[in-house]
Amino acid sequence: MTINLTTLPNGLRIVTERMPGLASASVGIWVTAGGRHERAEQNGIAHFLEHMAFKGTARRTALQIAEEIEDVGGYINAYTSREMTAYYARVLEADVALALDVISDIVLNPVFDAREIEVERHVILQEIGQALDTPDDIIFDWLQEAAYPDQAMGRTILGPAEQVSAFDRADLAGFVAEHYGPDQMILSAAGAVDHDAIVRQAEAIFGALKPVGERGIQPARWHGVERREVKDLEQVHFALALEGPGYRDADLYTAQVYTTALGGGMSSRLFQKIREERGLCYSIFAQAGAYEDTGMITIYAGTSAEEIDELCGLTIDELKRSAEDMTEAEVARARAQMKAGMLMGLESPSSRAERMARNLAIWGRVIGIEEATAKIEAVTTPIVRDYAQRLAGSAQSALALYGPVTAAPGLRDLRRRLAA
Repeated sequence: MTINLTTLPNGLRIVTERMPGLASASVGIWVTAGGRHERAEQNGIAHFLEHMAFKGTARRTALQIAEEIEDVGGYINAYTSREMTAYYARVLEADVALALDVISDIVLNPVFDAREIEVERHVILQEIGQALDTPDDIIFDWLQEAAYPDQAMGRTILGPAEQVSAFDRADLAGFVAEHYGPDQMILSAAGAVDHDAIVRQAEAIFGALKPVGERGIQPARWHGVERREVKDLEQVHFALALEGPGYRDADLYTAQVYTTALGGGMSSRLFQKIREERGLCYSIFAQAGAYEDTGMITIYAGTSAEEIDELCGLTIDELKRSAEDMTEAEVARARAQMKAGMLMGLESPSSRAERMARNLAIWGRVIGIEEATAKIEAVTTPIVRDYAQRLAGSAQSALALYGPVTAAPGLRDLRRRLAA
């Protein structure tokens, strides 16, 4: 499999990977504009824009957008994250040109019809309401806010209902003009694709567009605090975060191996100690998330009001203990899980297209599988223990609690126990 990269004079990057033996392809446009690119008064508009892209263009109605892809058996979707917005489709080989035509049309030519804005506004307000009714969903938004309060990195992707209720056509068009230039877009495709054919089509569609130039973002500043929301629920939802490495940090792979060993599966320390041995919860996990200039190691669990204090204490104890006795077997298992997860995921053209787009956005190149595997293999047990020691010693943490939380320890208590 060969990765091909072409950059147009206006900055649009086109990256493809042909996967022999596949009859289908994934093609999409990744825009380096997400939640953290919004000003405070714009919070939620990147996600609103993602919704509106499917509500009609100068050439297609909302129904025609869906029908043209589904008439050929394809699938079309989009998502908004804190640093990117993606629009993508999965189709058969013969329909790649159609998919690119539809995707580029919804990205470049949305009409923002006033009636459709009102319809989609209502849909998004329902989405916000649904998130608020889902404790193990909304708690991660609150944890993000607790880690990065009063800044773009800490705001929700969906935005507050009062702002979503006020966005109009000018707001949407303004965000597009500010961020949706070819130099902020990556066209990525994988599977049964022809690089030269995609480049020719992209040149015709995007070639005349003018770049928007570099846009500054507010640097992320970790100010970890506590957010405690009392509600009469069956469980306390507990989410603890510690500041982790960003994408370009030398500790990135170490943090990922560490959190996999700590809480990445049924054999992990947290799962075994807290669920299997003590029976304190049904679900508990740890994960490492990374952004351009910061990162977050997150631990989540749900338990009863009577057992939250014990669960929190055991979690902190495992964080400390991992710096002393993380074993060779645990680290080897975590490396194997990471490598297998990466390789299994790359059997999907959609995963490959997304990986190439993200790699280009972060590093300006696509990291080879062999290079990524070597970086994982280079994470040894002493390296993991040293990282765990530094992590526990820094005590840069944030906490979100939701439910019957009266008996739950506070962030100050957890920091004190971690540092002891």
